[in-house]
Amino acid sequence: MILQALDTYYRRKQANPDPAKRLPSFGLEEKEIPFVLEIDATGNLVNLADTRSGDGKKKTGQRFLVPQGVKKTSGVAANLLWDTAEYVLGIDTRGKPERVAEQHAAFRTRIKALPKAAREDAGIRAVLAFLDGFRPEILNGSPALAYIQVSNPVMSFRLHGDLALVCQRPAVVAATAGQPEESPDGVCLVSGAPAAIERLHPAIKGVWGAQTSGANIVSFNLDAFNSYGKAQGANAPLGKAAAFAYTTALNHLLGRDSRQRIQVGDTSTVFWAEEPHDLENAMVDLFGEPPKDNPDRNVDAVKALYSAVETGKFSVGKLETRFHVLGLAPNAARISIRFWETATAFELARRIKQHFDDLAVVHADYEPEHLSLFRLLTGLALLNKADNIPPNLGGEVMRAIFEDLPYPAAMFNLAVSRCRAEQKPTYARAATVKASLNRWIRFRKTQEKEFLPMLDPSNPNPAYRLGRLFAALEKIQEEASPGLNATIRDRYYGAASSTPVTVFTTLLRLKNHHMGKLSPGRATQMEKLLGEILGEVADFPRQLPLQDQGRFALGYYHQRQAFFTKSTPEEKQ
Repeated sequence: MILQALDTYYRRKQANPDPAKRLPSFGLEEKEIPFVLEIDATGNLVNLADTRSGDGKKKTGQRFLVPQGVKKTSGVAANLLWDTAEYVLGIDTRGKPERVAEQHAAFRTRIKALPKAAREDAGIRAVLAFLDGFRPEILNGSPALAYIQVSNPVMSFRLHGDLALVCQRPAVVAATAGQPEESPDGVCLVSGAPAAIERLHPAIKGVWGAQTSGANIVSFNLDAFNSYGKAQGANAPLGKAAAFAYTTALNHLLGRDSRQRIQVGDTSTVFWAEEPHDLENAMVDLFGEPPKDNPDRNVDAVKALYSAVETGKFSVGKLETRFHVLGLAPNAARISIRFWETATAFELARRIKQHFDDLAVVHADYEPEHLSLFRLLTGLALLNKADNIPPNLGGEVMRAIFEDLPYPAAMFNLAVSRCRAEQKPTYARAATVKASLNRWIRFRKTQEKEFLPMLDPSNPNPAYRLGRLFAALEKIQEEASPGLNATIRDRYYGAASSTPVTVFTTLLRLKNHHMGKLSPGRATQMEKLLGEILGEVADFPRQLPLQDQGRFALGYYHQRQAFFTKSTPEEKQ
């Protein structure tokens, strides 16, 4: 199903009337080429062009459409008319002259193996003449030589005066692109038709944490993985065209500048629809961090999503368009499927809207209106560092959103434990607690009332009330002794949220001392608030289980936020 959906997406992109937006035809691929050797018709080097742009280590080379690269392992295998400097020029960059000589010979042999019509092309003749007469001294004085000797970059050729590379000349493209002509030796699982089966599938690049040379979804490299005497790709037979299509489509979705992928933890998630649709490019804005030059981009994206769900209309695409979400994670030389979901665009938009509804909680004006997944998860991590996010958590959260499931228990546990460890519920932690509790209530269909984004004085839950009580006692202490370096929260929050009976009797006695320092009007106001809160609390529990510790944290957070609004419910009474 996944490979079929990717194959369909490839064919959709191939049919795009805009050539700049089409995916490469069979036998071609897009490749970043940092250096281009410009030669004249007789094979003389005219210029060594540096196509890179950017600053410092972030420089990236220009991307060109080139013949599809071969699958390289530990052996020697050359690409056609483009490769690393060791293959193209025979320059030894790693102290292995014998191997480099073998690589360079393989590069030349690959060119000479082209059909006669291609070898007679002026560009191919010029390349062969250049290789015949090349000596390393020719590059002396070039500012790029030192970099080439150290980094072994990818290189290719261009005739001086041409815009296209030699490998892009019509005669070369005619010899390398197009459908495979091998005789069928199996039935393709994607097309269902007889086809020449691909033995080794092209590598998939762009999955965070996987090997830089690429990894595979379909791979059989040990006898233990084989069945019925079949070897390698024959165990999951895909035609060469289908294997090229799904890997090209996935590499496109995972591309560095793709707006159809997001990275959450170790999970690389890609999105696509079966026809052009708003949601394809909106996911980055919905879940990612907004750019510094447009901090409201995610707010606008969420508003557009809400409008689409409420009106039942997208500006581009239909409600019933099938939409696909694929989560990938690294696994040595392979890629693991973390999750896979297919739904209509409207259903997916509804689920994403529900995610933002569940996370909605009152917060300070300077905090973002909607939490990106990065801010949400780093807000739960130790020291608020992304490196401390549990490795599988991001993928599990994404799966919960797109499959409309309860959030992972690890996310809730992390939020509660960080509140207790740091003695402070924050925006991200309160949002996590509220969202997790509400989904749990909804999923289990319990009689408990769902929690509101703001303070809910009518909520009778004892743990929620105790959190409110703790916030009120802290507020009384702060007003009685302005400028305190530490409040009861810094000393008692952990015990109050887990073993209330051990601290609340003491705190209520201390409260009487603090009340004496308030004005009579304010003291009366706070007493009324305490009475309202304690009205639903029969006794202080000996212990609060983890879920009630979350309710305590949310009650504390809501009450604290209510104190800093212009008009609290208590002040209106």
